[in-house]
Amino acid sequence: MAVRPTNARGAATYQRIVDVATREFAEYGIAGARVERIVAAAQTNKAQLYAYFGNKEGLFDAIFLGSLERIVNVVPIDATDLADWAVRLYDEYLRRPDLIRLATWVRLERRPAGHLVEERRRLDDGKLRAIAEAQAAGLVRDGDPFDLLALVIAMSMAWSPVSNVFAATADEPPGEHERRRALLRESVRRAVTGGGDVPGATG
Repeated sequence: MAVRPTNARGAATYQRIVDVATREFAEYGIAGARVERIVAAAQTNKAQLYAYFGNKEGLFDAIFLGSLERIVNVVPIDATDLADWAVRLYDEYLRRPDLIRLATWVRLERRPAGHLVEERRRLDDGKLRAIAEAQAAGLVRDGDPFDLLALVIAMSMAWSPVSNVFAATADEPPGEHERRRALLRESVRRAVTGGGDVPGATG
């Protein structure tokens, strides 16, 4: 577990390490990342990094779990409008493509099957409850809430940095993003409401 410093100077060093290491891990993965490059770019030393994070694995864990928490906080779920949530996730991937790359490295290097990390189950609990409540209210189609969650997230990542077809970037023309948002919004709406079967939905 990471140890956060309480003084301003230590906090600044801690944040520099996190910022540099996020870029390093996103580019090179867990195995390919080098502590030497991280401490040099962060203007610190190995002893300081190890004091805060324990080792390279601990540093990655702190950054990756922090990225999951960020998405939960920055893009909170609205189970009554999962289509809008998917679009907001799309926009977050444009802002922070490095966070998606971190998740990809975890899948490649650590967990080829199942949850990326055990902590993800805890982070998903609130989303699953929200979806179940929306189902009970007739706003979302029947089905396993986790499967619906996985489907919406997968649809939101159709143009993400891990797409096997096309990876969108923030510097593309705004019209391209608006076109994708509209398609994503309508596709998710139809998927999670069953087309027009749920009261209030339109085909």
